[in-house]
Amino acid sequence: MEAGAGLALQSRAAGFGSGRRRSAMYGGESGARMVSLRVGDQVGSPAAVRARGAKPVVPLRAKKSSGGGQDNLHNSVDDALLLKRKSEEVLFQLNGRCIYLVGMMGSGKSTVGKILAEVLGYSFFDSDKLVEQAVGMPSVAQIFKVHGEAFFRDNESSVLRDLSSMRRLVVATGGGAVIRPVNWKNMKKGLSVWLDVPLEALARRIAKVGTASRPLLDQPSGDPYTMAFSKLSTLAEQRGDAYANADVRVSLEEIASKLGHDDVSKLTPIDIALESLHKIESFVVEDNVADSQTEPQAERMHTL
Repeated sequence: MEAGAGLALQSRAAGFGSGRRRSAMYGGESGARMVSLRVGDQVGSPAAVRARGAKPVVPLRAKKSSGGGQDNLHNSVDDALLLKRKSEEVLFQLNGRCIYLVGMMGSGKSTVGKILAEVLGYSFFDSDKLVEQAVGMPSVAQIFKVHGEAFFRDNESSVLRDLSSMRRLVVATGGGAVIRPVNWKNMKKGLSVWLDVPLEALARRIAKVGTASRPLLDQPSGDPYTMAFSKLSTLAEQRGDAYANADVRVSLEEIASKLGHDDVSKLTPIDIALESLHKIESFVVEDNVADSQTEPQAERMHTL
């Protein structure tokens, strides 16, 4: 290996930091499928969701980076091993239940979702992409422009309804999917995870890449960060209680604090995925215990 060349996980990209993490925090190899779906064209008719040639998610593998050294190599390998080991423990507890990632636009649902799908051996779906396929348009922004938000939300609900009948999926939902109770009804058939990202960090990410693909944020003029932060604040106020319905909350501020970072931008997708698995495991274990205690009580009531 070239002198001074470190190794970094493939998944360190996509808008997250590449800061080092502390393996000791948690103590202490997979091939998922990202499937292309087609959904029925008409709203209100059963959306026939079917796989069209499963494609593998880019595997978690080490690659050369321009800096770092042996420490980065060890950190990357440690992270991958921790993630894989934890996923094996969580997989048994999940028993095939789907995972729905919810959160504000730009919170990293797709990036983290692909990692979770890979290590769990699940299939990954992006509900926004499925809606685009359903209506035959290239982007959510164009759907909003041509048909309006209500039309998009109807198709989104159809997609989530059909996905809820499946198993072993990780689904990245749109930022506004939480506003409809019917969507929660379907997502509760699986397990929901809220990626809670500080608004300042979201605004920085979105201002950096632009708002053209995000119809609820796109503004004709003004400072990109200021405009994004203002609109995100309004959306967060409107949706905050809805996001709190999720079974699991993954706070990036809490992860950063545990790892000794002063900024959530220093977190990697692996950091967030690993914390998500820990939170999922805790919830599922508690849920299973509650179910085991409820069943005998129900049997005694039936006997009486």
